[in-house]
Amino acid sequence: MKNVKIVVFTPLSHADKIRAIIGKAGGGIIGNYSDCSFSSIGTGRFKPNDKAKPRIGQTNKLEEVKEEKIEFICEKTKAKPIIKEIKDTRPYEEVALDIYPILSEDEL
Repeated sequence: MKNVKIVVFTPLSHADKIRAIIGKAGGGIIGNYSDCSFSSIGTGRFKPNDKAKPRIGQTNKLEEVKEEKIEFICEKTKAKPIIKEIKDTRPYEEVALDIYPILSEDEL
């Protein structure tokens, strides 16, 4: 089974909802534990251009939002459906996320 790590950034107001959909969709399973994730708080900064339709902020104006960075692992086969759920739930026009391949200990 191949796993990936997904990192997503979301306003604090949506963090619990995002974590819940990740767990419901099968993300964050480590051995006999479910709903596993790690979070850190920070400030997201962005400036929507003229073509953007921002859900938060205004075009051509720098915006700062208190955000939560949520990291979790999931089976590679579940990654696309989980990312779709995140995108459907996100409060932003564009979703900020990173996807990393994970090696198992046996592969080292």
